[in-house]
Amino acid sequence: MSTVVFLLCWALLMVGCPSANAELPTMERRVVVLVYHRFASTVDSTMTVRMQTFEAHLHAIEAAGYRVVPLADILSWHEGKQDALPARAVAITVDDGHRSVYATLWPALRGRAIHVTLFVYPSAISNASYAMTWAQLRELAGTGQFDVQSHTYWHPNFRVEQAHRSTEDFSKFARDQLRRAKVRIEAEVGAPVHVLAWPFGIHDPELERMAREEGYTAGFTLDAQPLQKSLPAMALPRYLITDGCGARCMTNLLKAAEGDHE
Repeated sequence: MSTVVFLLCWALLMVGCPSANAELPTMERRVVVLVYHRFASTVDSTMTVRMQTFEAHLHAIEAAGYRVVPLADILSWHEGKQDALPARAVAITVDDGHRSVYATLWPALRGRAIHVTLFVYPSAISNASYAMTWAQLRELAGTGQFDVQSHTYWHPNFRVEQAHRSTEDFSKFARDQLRRAKVRIEAEVGAPVHVLAWPFGIHDPELERMAREEGYTAGFTLDAQPLQKSLPAMALPRYLITDGCGARCMTNLLKAAEGDHE
């Protein structure tokens, strides 16, 4: 036992002294996953983040000693397949497939070592006026900076659907949403899809079971907390980011994720 530990135990008589072979407790490793939706020069919706705010987030992340890493690396770490993550790791995800990802975010990230995972719902792609096209998604995926994964087929509210469907009908509906999204994205983008972002963050054990059976290995919620290895793979948390969260907000978020609330 070291002199420091001995003196500490002597001074704190109310605290049990560890044995010479005991390991001091360590905090479980935490990483951070952020989720954005839209990007613009001005705030035109509650989910829009101005590019100046996004750049402020990147500076805050760097200043806090964090590195942006691919979401796939975090998932490999969570699965125990790799340990080679930076001491402080953060991943960036973007939901819905909004056209501003291609028109606004991509030009700002071109040539920078920042990887982004896109969670899209196929019913909107090449169809809705606010969404990207499949050609644009293929172009982004081809850069190596973007990964395209599933947000179900048309972004349903599973609670609402479950309330007015029979158990059998809801099961068929949910499986269809999960399966069709995976199949369509893989066919259009030409890369495997095995990760899911739950629409509105809604999930439950039965939905998680169906997702696993349809070939998904991980699912992301909107629970604002750090991701840890002990958390279940189909209910991994993310922090929803809006324009109201500036540089100081991002710094505080990262500190809180480490357990530092000072």
